[in-house]
Amino acid sequence: MHRSVAAIIRNERGDILMMDRKNFPFGWACPAGHIEENEMPEEALQREVKEETGLDVDDFKLVVHEFLDWNECKRGVKGHDFFVYEISEWEGEIHQNKLESKDLKWQPASEIKNLKLEPAWEYFLKKLKII
Repeated sequence: MHRSVAAIIRNERGDILMMDRKNFPFGWACPAGHIEENEMPEEALQREVKEETGLDVDDFKLVVHEFLDWNECKRGVKGHDFFVYEISEWEGEIHQNKLESKDLKWQPASEIKNLKLEPAWEYFLKKLKII
């Protein structure tokens, strides 16, 4: 079982920062990644958000902690213990990591349901009533 963090980053209009994943699992997703050994979820969140978006985050709120036994990652492991955080304040400028994503942009919440979402994100965004 892997442990993962995920970030729902909203701007002042309520748009959500999403990336079109370059690697499996494919689809549009919010920034996310694995928690390393001996790393706290909050530390992993800050590291992953910085790596994938260029943003520094210090103020976040845990909105979902759930194990998804069906979720598979690029490392071939099925089953992830997810810590999903909501973020509305950050520092820095958005910078796309082209090793991680084909695109990175603000998506209006009303349009997210029309995107080809990565399966875990379809699940979480429905659970949180965002789509």
